[in-house]
Amino acid sequence: MTKILYIAASPRGDESQSSKLANAYLAERKARQPNVEIDVLDLWQADLPEFDGDKAAAKMTFFGVGEMNNEAQSAWDQIVAITQRFTDADEYVFSVPMWNCGVPYKLKQYIDIITQPGLLFGFDPEAGYSGLLENKVARVFYTAGVYAPGAPAKYGADFHSTYLSWWLEFIGVSETTDVRFQPSLLTGDPLGDQKAAIDRSVELVS
Repeated sequence: MTKILYIAASPRGDESQSSKLANAYLAERKARQPNVEIDVLDLWQADLPEFDGDKAAAKMTFFGVGEMNNEAQSAWDQIVAITQRFTDADEYVFSVPMWNCGVPYKLKQYIDIITQPGLLFGFDPEAGYSGLLENKVARVFYTAGVYAPGAPAKYGADFHSTYLSWWLEFIGVSETTDVRFQPSLLTGDPLGDQKAAIDRSVELVS
């Protein structure tokens, strides 16, 4: 049975444009594959811990810096538990609005918590970094109120899809498909453009 982890990065609930796209995809997926398991992680309702000094110290032990003492081990166990939910999934679905040309800070916090050596990536002094995930796919739904691909710089820049695409490749996700609704505000036909984006989201289900 396929397990999907839906990571909702918008705090706007039913008003979120990116969530509307993701939910349309998930509804179609469920309709065609009733046995699919969908685990919803609302980053704005989740109890995400701070990546504090103990967690940073635990991470650095994997690079030969310091020792895994009791405080660091306790912090690391918390990270492992959170990351397990992520690695247990076969597919990732993200709803990602653009915030100040980047991703919402809750999504960045989550990424910083789970992106750890030995969990999502490996490192070799000669070979460099390598992603540890295998046979995972991602579906990412991007929205922006004003920015659009190819628009003049005065309307913003794209650091949210470029960052998230890099991160997914970095951890070893083998296939990523994007759907964009950009812009969602600076358009002459917002409802028509929204419907077209939703239709593209549904069409991802094969």
